[in-house]
Amino acid sequence: MTSVLIATGQSLQRVGLRMLLEAQPDLTVVGEAAHGPEAVRLSALLRPDVVLLDGRTPDTDTVETVRRLTRTPDGHAPHVLLLTAADDTHPYAALRSGAAGHLPEGATAEELIAAVRVVAAGDVVVSPGLTRALIDAVRSGRAVENSVPGSRLGALTGRERDVLTAVASGHSNAEIADRLCIAPTTVKSHVSNILTKIGARGRVQAVAFAYESGLVRPTQHVLHA
Repeated sequence: MTSVLIATGQSLQRVGLRMLLEAQPDLTVVGEAAHGPEAVRLSALLRPDVVLLDGRTPDTDTVETVRRLTRTPDGHAPHVLLLTAADDTHPYAALRSGAAGHLPEGATAEELIAAVRVVAAGDVVVSPGLTRALIDAVRSGRAVENSVPGSRLGALTGRERDVLTAVASGHSNAEIADRLCIAPTTVKSHVSNILTKIGARGRVQAVAFAYESGLVRPTQHVLHA
């Protein structure tokens, strides 16, 4: 059973999301928060698998909320799925802070449920908006904080580079295992090693690293909803 914490300042939206998620046999809503600080407090208390965070609320510092949710003292951090405005194609800062992906407000109920399941499994929701944000960052020459991507790329083995390329293309662990003819558990181990070597806290940051290091070029991307 996947536990979800809903965080949005809109009370009617919280009710609707709870009804939608709890109608699924494998999902349960463990709490609701009206703003970022409350989401951080409840997450530490309830330890949900996923935090569904509304990134559209103007008085909420989404980036700081994501950072606090994903950087916990005990190492237990939820997967954060952002709800963003339809025209928000640059959620870069929140994604680099540790969010597992984002979903535009025009997404269907089926897409939202699928996205929750995807991030709960440790995979990434790689939408067109996310891909565009990464490409724009690369093209503008945006630097990575306190590190040189190329030097960390050299620490990866050939197989790890293959896995990272597939992750950056939006493939799940199962899909990567099938493409590379290896066991899903082996893929999971490779992903864990990659995150450690490049200093990333999650798969979205690994995707950002793949673009910034030059391992994946903007013309190579594959869009997954």
